[in-house]
Amino acid sequence: MANHLRPAGVELLRLAPTRLVFTARLRSPCEAVFHELTDDAATTPLWFREVRTAGYTGPPPYGVGAGRAVTLRGGVRFVEQVLVWREPERFVYRVESATLPGVRAWMEEWLLAPSADGGTVLRFTIALEAAPALRAAVRLSRPGIARAVRRATALLDTRSAPPG
Repeated sequence: MANHLRPAGVELLRLAPTRLVFTARLRSPCEAVFHELTDDAATTPLWFREVRTAGYTGPPPYGVGAGRAVTLRGGVRFVEQVLVWREPERFVYRVESATLPGVRAWMEEWLLAPSADGGTVLRFTIALEAAPALRAAVRLSRPGIARAVRRATALLDTRSAPPG
C-alpha cells in the first residue's frame, strides 16, 4: 500500500534532516547528460540498475508538473512529480507516494555544471524526512547507495557520450 507523502517544496533539499549528496565527473557535456536523465524515463533502468521500471505517467511534452512512476528492485514503488526542469542544469522531482513505510517527504535533485574539459560535474542529492528507524536505515545504507550512484553515473556517462 502506498503512503502519500507531504507535498514539500524545493527547500527540502537544504532543510531535510537526512540528505545524501553524491558528486561525479562525467566526460559527456551537460546537454547530453540532461537529455539522458529526462527525455525518456523508461531508459533509467539501462543506466541505474537498482531501478526495475520507470516511466512518465502522461503524454509528452515533459517538464515541470510531469508525473513519473518508478519501481526499484525489491518492489518499492514511487510516484513522483517534476518540480524543476531547467535544461541543461537542474532536474528536481518530489516523491508524491511511496510503498516504503516511514517516509514523510522525499525529493531528489540532479545538478549539472560544465567542467573545464567540456564534460559535466554532476551533483545528485537525495533529501528526505522519515521516521527514525528509516532515517537510521538510510544512513547505514549510505555506502551501498554511494556504490549504486557511482555505477549509475558511470553508465549514464557512457549513454550520454557523443558518438565516435
